[in-house]
Amino acid sequence: MSTRTTVLWVPDWPVVAAVTAEGCPAHLPAAVHDGRRVTAASAPARAEGVRRGMGRRQARGCCPQLVLLPADDVRDVRLFEPVAVAAETVVAGIEVARPGLLLLGSDGASRFHGSEEALAVRLVDAVAAATGYECGVGTADGLLAAVLAARTGAVVEPGASPLFLADHGVGELVHATVTDDQAAEVGELVDLLHRLGLRTLGALAALPAGAVHARFGRLGSWAHLLARGLDERPPARRRPEADLEVAVDLDPPVDRVDTATFAGRRLAEQLHAELVRRGASCGRLRIAVRTDEGVDLVRAWRTDLGGGGMTPARITDRVRWQLEGWLAATAVATARDRAAGLRREAARDRAAGRDRAAGRDRDGVEPAPDDDADRPVTLVRLALTALDVAAAGAEQGRLWGGPSGGDLRAHRALERVQGIVGGDGVLAATLQGGRDAREQVWLRPWGEQVAPPRRLDLPWPGRLPAPAPATVPTEPRPVQVRDPAGRPVVVDERAAMSGPPAVVVWPPDDDNLRSTVVGWAGPWLLADRWWAGGGAPGGGTVGGTVGGTGGALRALSPVRAHLQVVLEDGRGLLLARGSGGWTCEAVYD
Repeated sequence: MSTRTTVLWVPDWPVVAAVTAEGCPAHLPAAVHDGRRVTAASAPARAEGVRRGMGRRQARGCCPQLVLLPADDVRDVRLFEPVAVAAETVVAGIEVARPGLLLLGSDGASRFHGSEEALAVRLVDAVAAATGYECGVGTADGLLAAVLAARTGAVVEPGASPLFLADHGVGELVHATVTDDQAAEVGELVDLLHRLGLRTLGALAALPAGAVHARFGRLGSWAHLLARGLDERPPARRRPEADLEVAVDLDPPVDRVDTATFAGRRLAEQLHAELVRRGASCGRLRIAVRTDEGVDLVRAWRTDLGGGGMTPARITDRVRWQLEGWLAATAVATARDRAAGLRREAARDRAAGRDRAAGRDRDGVEPAPDDDADRPVTLVRLALTALDVAAAGAEQGRLWGGPSGGDLRAHRALERVQGIVGGDGVLAATLQGGRDAREQVWLRPWGEQVAPPRRLDLPWPGRLPAPAPATVPTEPRPVQVRDPAGRPVVVDERAAMSGPPAVVVWPPDDDNLRSTVVGWAGPWLLADRWWAGGGAPGGGTVGGTVGGTGGALRALSPVRAHLQVVLEDGRGLLLARGSGGWTCEAVYD
């Protein structure tokens, strides 16, 4: 089918969002990297030769003054929401394809505003007035033509999309993807099309649809459809309920938990009264504060647990827990350090530029760090926002697997305990990215909605194979592993063992407590951030130990060997070998 589609596009959105979140000067060349490569670059950075896929060192070689910022999908989505809200003041329904790109059906909207050109002007003005961001708007038949038209602010006449697309390269198909996985699949298809001599969208569109599907499958049919200026479906409209926010400016500023909690109690009562007045409920509660230094701290909590909905007391508890953590200066110190690091990096780049202009080399001396790290945290604003607002009773229970009465009672009990011991007194285990059994577990306060520090969807080379162990002790237990001749088993740098494991002795100095090994697998070598010199996060091989004897043994070796063994009593063990000896890391059921 062919529909008139309007696309609103904010150029280089991941970079724009990162620069906005970090408070970097907008005129500096900037790029976003995921720890391995550059994923997006600003126009000034591209002018200096920075391109997607470059490593950190190569990018800085092209542009020494480049500001490198970390990739964060959650940040990109959160900061793009005001853009979507601004567009909804012009058009009743939109579809957010990905952060930085949103779609809307332009037929009715263009008639309402007079023309497609007038609609584009209204969208650009609304986004600029509400957010300050520059955007491009394009309209055409079909998604791909509209996306390419948005890059130049063009309006493609009805029926002219195939001609508009014909001279574009097939590599432009990647702009119609939504996720990185889809972009990778399309990139492989584009490479194949190039090798077959199909280099333009016009050449692809000229092929018979049946032949394309037979040769390239579903992905090829999708590309062929877009190349012809068509769509699989029209844009899907969203009609979200508006979030409800209450806020107060703290004058005079406060630096005590009890004073800030008192203000939070009044806001909680206002928010609850407004929800009751509207007959609405919410799925999440966002707590946000601003310090006297201009640092914004935001955290979201789930509110749909416990079966009783939000009450002023429950809201106040969450506000108090969050304020206790923030006023302890941990989060603010992190934000200060990040801001101070950016300032030092900018000062170092400016100094390096002056020295290059004078023909001198830098000696590596950095500007002195800021002296405000020990200042008390002072809050000047507190805001509560009800997210995922919906009419009360509008939520539909799950058809299978819904919470039972016992689940709801357990949730209420956990909330009561949490109200007594504080937010950090009840923790929930969450799976996160990592390589060994211990660093894949992350504990967060129960009910708090925050992403794990290490993403689970990354490849994590060297990760231990499935299945995951059932029990991970707080501290690894020292053990001995011996071969059939009674000699200690050692592992060299090529993952070769001196002999097959036959006996596990634990503790290692008591031969009376020994278990016979009836099966084993491995070993697997793991060298995790051995270059960090004491800063490996989450229990890495150098630094980041978990304490105790096992942690000390782990810290001595830059490379560990993991071994899975099955004992004669049916237990399975995950063993690790470092320079200090063997330890039991986890137990399998």
